[in-house]
Amino acid sequence: MNILFLTLGKIYDLKSSDIYSDLMECLIQHGHQVYIVTPYERRMGKGTVYYEEDGAHFLAVKTLNIEKTNIIEKGLGTLLIGWQYKQAIKKNMGDVKIDLVTYSTPPITLANVVSYVKKKYGAKSYLQLKDIFPQNAVDIGMMCKTGLKGFIYRYFRRKEKKLYELSDYIGCMSPANVQYILEHNPEINYERVGVCPNSIALRPHPEVDKTAVRQKYGLPTDRPIFLYGGNLGKPQGIDYLIRCLKSVSGRTDCYFLIVGSGTEAYKVDEYLALEKPANISKINFLPKADYYKVVSSCDIGLIFLDHRFTIPNFPSRLLPYMEYKMPVICATDVNTDIKDVVVNNGFGYWCESVNAADFTSLVDKMLSSDIKTMGVRGYEFLKENYTVEHTYQQIVDSIS
Repeated sequence: MNILFLTLGKIYDLKSSDIYSDLMECLIQHGHQVYIVTPYERRMGKGTVYYEEDGAHFLAVKTLNIEKTNIIEKGLGTLLIGWQYKQAIKKNMGDVKIDLVTYSTPPITLANVVSYVKKKYGAKSYLQLKDIFPQNAVDIGMMCKTGLKGFIYRYFRRKEKKLYELSDYIGCMSPANVQYILEHNPEINYERVGVCPNSIALRPHPEVDKTAVRQKYGLPTDRPIFLYGGNLGKPQGIDYLIRCLKSVSGRTDCYFLIVGSGTEAYKVDEYLALEKPANISKINFLPKADYYKVVSSCDIGLIFLDHRFTIPNFPSRLLPYMEYKMPVICATDVNTDIKDVVVNNGFGYWCESVNAADFTSLVDKMLSSDIKTMGVRGYEFLKENYTVEHTYQQIVDSIS
């Protein structure tokens, strides 16, 4: 098959290991031709370009800035990107017969380009549902259903429903996501919805000198390190994260490392600058290879989500923790089923992200647990459920 993948992710080659690059590489290994449409944001200063790399065809489309910019440009860029992708496909890929178009949320504003590809080529369509917008924005107070923001909400809700309507199949991250979509969109036939989990390709990892890595980043070598790696934005409930950090500051039996950036990262920076806790530090950015070295040198992974979410998020940052045999502590809302996965399968603990004392008690519980055995359980669960071959097979089976 000729497979077209539409994404907001910046994928310019397949050398980096992540949920999308690994899936594209898997498709190629199974004999499919892959065409990836990805943004060149305005800040990059580049025009649209079409090229081949790592066995895939890439169409990098010049867009407005859609990440790490002001809300006006982000909103306008998100609204325009579907049209920009459509025009770029017409100009650069007119002679390519597309059999399957697959795409991920965010955004939900790709409906027009999906519709174009389906009509022009008779292609089947597969939605990889990675978030449920605009309800996620309503949950954390970024949007509401009344007044002016209510008009915006209804606009995006119509876009969301249109995208679902255009999708021959909807692959959700977890069973709770499937249930949510069907309950809140009763017009969707349940046979068109299934579980298509976040997944990665398992590769051999070179041996890492953990002591050297810890010393490089000023981390202690004599105690367990809890690691949070990922975005620091509103969905992660950063105010609660900071309360948790305050509750464990000063401890000498463990250490906490934050790696990441985002719209709320400044709050963590301000807390660390003011309080200067001896057992907590933050790294703003690491190249992916260096980040994985840090992951392999830490002991326990952390996942945070705002407690107000009614949609069942399932963060992909869980995967590298599992890959490197780290047990996890999840502090989230009650609706996500990530808590059920980690607790029921014996490789993590969970609390609702409301009271910092609950998180502290889980830290104590983790430190008295068999961390190594829990980490191995997580790795085995990853092998059995979250490898890219599982995702590939689910997609192929659902459209065949």
